[in-house]
Amino acid sequence: MPALDQVRILDLTHFEAGPSCTELLAFLGADVIKVEPPRIGESGRAIFADTPGLDSYFFVLLNANKQSISLNLKSEQGRDIFRSLVTQVDVVIENFSLGTMEELGLGQKTLRELNPRLIYATIKGFGTYGPWSAYKSFNAVAQAAGGACSITGLPDGPPLKPGPTIGDTGTGIHCAAGILAALLQRTKTGHGQHVEVSMQDAVVNYVRVPMRHHLHTNTVVKRSGNRFSHLAPTDLYRCHPGGPNDYVYLMATSREMWDSLLRVIGREDLIGDPHYTDQSERNKHFDEVHAFIQTWTEKRDKLTVMQQLGEVGVPCGAVFDSQDVLTDPHLRERGMVVTLEHPTRGTITMPGCPVQLTDSPVEARPAPLLGQHNQEVYRELLGLSATALKKLEEEGII
Repeated sequence: MPALDQVRILDLTHFEAGPSCTELLAFLGADVIKVEPPRIGESGRAIFADTPGLDSYFFVLLNANKQSISLNLKSEQGRDIFRSLVTQVDVVIENFSLGTMEELGLGQKTLRELNPRLIYATIKGFGTYGPWSAYKSFNAVAQAAGGACSITGLPDGPPLKPGPTIGDTGTGIHCAAGILAALLQRTKTGHGQHVEVSMQDAVVNYVRVPMRHHLHTNTVVKRSGNRFSHLAPTDLYRCHPGGPNDYVYLMATSREMWDSLLRVIGREDLIGDPHYTDQSERNKHFDEVHAFIQTWTEKRDKLTVMQQLGEVGVPCGAVFDSQDVLTDPHLRERGMVVTLEHPTRGTITMPGCPVQLTDSPVEARPAPLLGQHNQEVYRELLGLSATALKKLEEEGII
């Protein structure tokens, strides 16, 4: 049985922050019903589109395991249908601009009056209250305002946007945790509540650990590139044949790791040397340490380096590019990379579910086509006949 079996979610989200949240919940077994405008669908279907008439890979990657219904919320009849659906579900989630749902007459207070058990989740750039709550946001904006950009980059360079979309998907994962907490609490109280996550708040949470430096020194946290200045060796090391991603990241943060590293790279002569054995002394020779380690790594490919160091307990990760990730046998075996048959895109290899439960294995399914589940959802939840659905379609309601 899926872990979230019989949890039903109406998903009004678009782009990434919201869909990443509901995709994780769908992976875990929730019945996620994506509610989209008729004919055009969610905005993400067209963004970054590469082929006319096909849903973008952006959409496909963020909407696995969901159902799709079309519904015109700009019409009164469409809103009436939505209100009826709300009485049949556990969660409504949206990430529209502030005030949009209230303007439609579908705000959280209204919907929770219809269904007191309803959990209403919102994702906003800067939340629903506070001086900046009306401001719009995207991933990069959230990463800047949340503190991530200021600590990313080389010490003498400008701030950099981190590559992973922690402002979007990172927010979605936080929201999923909030929804799960609210579902658990509802089993005790019998009623739902409002779950809110702002993109800025989520990014601030990701920079929690770097804040320790500010608290300790009362000075602004500085960029340190790929190194931890107090932990030598920690850095990227170039590997053979020297391509743009032919690097490994390694860390040797204990005496045992350091000695194991020296043995593997053939520098047993340095084991016990007072200039390198003590961490504080080793930090004084950071560049020198980096140089003799790289002399060894640059003669070997990154996966060989990762394997040889990993086998002796030295933390080391090859810099995987997108091709490496999608073809990695380890990720494939774990189900983190899966191959699906999409109805219009054909065979797609993509990331799967990052959470594993022993009693609830995840079966990944492709993202739905627009309105693909109109018949099933409207018949099951509202009892609408094929004739009624045809009439709604002709009127542009669904």
